[in-house]
Amino acid sequence: MADQREQVVLDHFHRSCETLERAAREPEMLAAILAIVDRITRALREGGKVMLAGNGGSAADSQHIAAELLGRYKIDRASLAAIALTTDTSALTSIGNDFSFDEIFERQVRGLGRRGDVFIGISTSGRSRNILAALKAARELGIATIGFTGMKGGQMRALCDLMLVAPSDDTALIQQIHITAAHAICGLVERDLYGAPPPR
Repeated sequence: MADQREQVVLDHFHRSCETLERAAREPEMLAAILAIVDRITRALREGGKVMLAGNGGSAADSQHIAAELLGRYKIDRASLAAIALTTDTSALTSIGNDFSFDEIFERQVRGLGRRGDVFIGISTSGRSRNILAALKAARELGIATIGFTGMKGGQMRALCDLMLVAPSDDTALIQQIHITAAHAICGLVERDLYGAPPPR
């Protein structure tokens, strides 16, 4: 029994490493990361902000990424304008109760978003109705739209200016790629805005 459990763990680590290696070899992934960095950096330089949203684990990723920008990733610097639309329980529950769960992010984008901002919608399936609705609203308002998804995330493509597509259809592995790519994005945004971090 112990050997079987150990094998489950080892298999998970092997699949994780294989997926990360596959992502690292994809020129489309690198190009997407660099384009996303440029769009976020431009928005922040011009006084805009980054809004993020997702469901479940992707909600946690939204909050993680916002925290890296608001606080710091590698270097001490000024706070960067970022907000996860997943954290205000009063807004989420009132919108969900009075309107619908599909509108919990859309209404926040409409109330908080301005032309020149960036909205990052995270959906491993690409089918989350509340993310698709928020992307549509962002498009209408002149907000740059970025999608994080997996290989089956085709529904988001028509609504996104830029797409980060993890080379997997396994939710857990997609989420690992998303946060790994997000760390690279946060590091480059810091570097572009404030210079390279000091050597350790």
